[in-house]
Amino acid sequence: MLDINILESNRKIKDKISSKINGINNQSRNYIKDIITLVNKEIGVNKILSILLFGSQRANNNEDISILSDCDLLIIFKDRVSNHHIREIEKYFISLEIKHNFREFSNHLSKRILGVINQTTGIFVSHFLTKKKYWSDIVFHKIFRVNKVFSSVFAPRKIVLGNIITNSSVLYGADLRDEIRPKIQITMQEMFRSTVMNIMISLFSIAISFLKNLNPIKYQLEAIKWSLKASNFYCFRDSENLDNLTKRFISFERKRLQSKAFRFFSEFIQLRNSPRNNMGFMIRCPIRIIKIHTKAISYKKLVKRQQRSSIVYRPKEPLIPDRTFPLKF
Repeated sequence: MLDINILESNRKIKDKISSKINGINNQSRNYIKDIITLVNKEIGVNKILSILLFGSQRANNNEDISILSDCDLLIIFKDRVSNHHIREIEKYFISLEIKHNFREFSNHLSKRILGVINQTTGIFVSHFLTKKKYWSDIVFHKIFRVNKVFSSVFAPRKIVLGNIITNSSVLYGADLRDEIRPKIQITMQEMFRSTVMNIMISLFSIAISFLKNLNPIKYQLEAIKWSLKASNFYCFRDSENLDNLTKRFISFERKRLQSKAFRFFSEFIQLRNSPRNNMGFMIRCPIRIIKIHTKAISYKKLVKRQQRSSIVYRPKEPLIPDRTFPLKF
């Protein structure tokens, strides 16, 4: 009788989310369905408050999908679910990531160490399990189950959460995004953290570049992607696809440097679609990460000066009028 009840419950919840995952590719759709079955069996979907799908795998958001894309799910449980129980089902989530090719299984020591780093920082992880109280209080390391010290020192916490709020879909349950939206205030400190963290990832990628089996280019590409997303959110509070983001940041350059920026970002998009180790590109990334962040900060300062001068600023406009470009330093 219990198995029949579970099967019936699985069917009902899959029916509820089926219309919301129609625009998602088969790999992600099957992964999500297996996740629902797992949670229902081990905990029960009645203990779930909300399931958010964010990032490139969202329905009708296929522009940013590449071979490196994972399927980012944030599952918010009711507070009565114990931390022990959440940790217990973690291993099943990892098994499903391997099954659906969102995570590589390997007994090689270097890859196992890299897996620990990924889990500690939250990079290339396809599931995040948390509780309502952590979400409401924006306890970052509890929401994403990452290292507390690392996240408090280096993670641009509110930029990450802001991107999730603006680039996510509710697959199941309540929409809890508005609950924390007013708390997302982006400061210069957040931009400093974003710069430092992404430079660290970039340099780490260069440091392991001789270990081809670790696919170091993917960390470099992730550092550039999150530099663009963080800086864009700081400027515009929106979430655009990477093609549009690169166009925005190319336009931030002086006229004589725009062709150079165009070549870099074109190479970035190509490498995302067809990853391969490219040392020339990787060496240029740390400087480009600094430039992305400094251009965003300069843009924001220019907007504030215009606001003080009583010039109306329309946030939906992607750029300041042409007469303000290129940015002068």
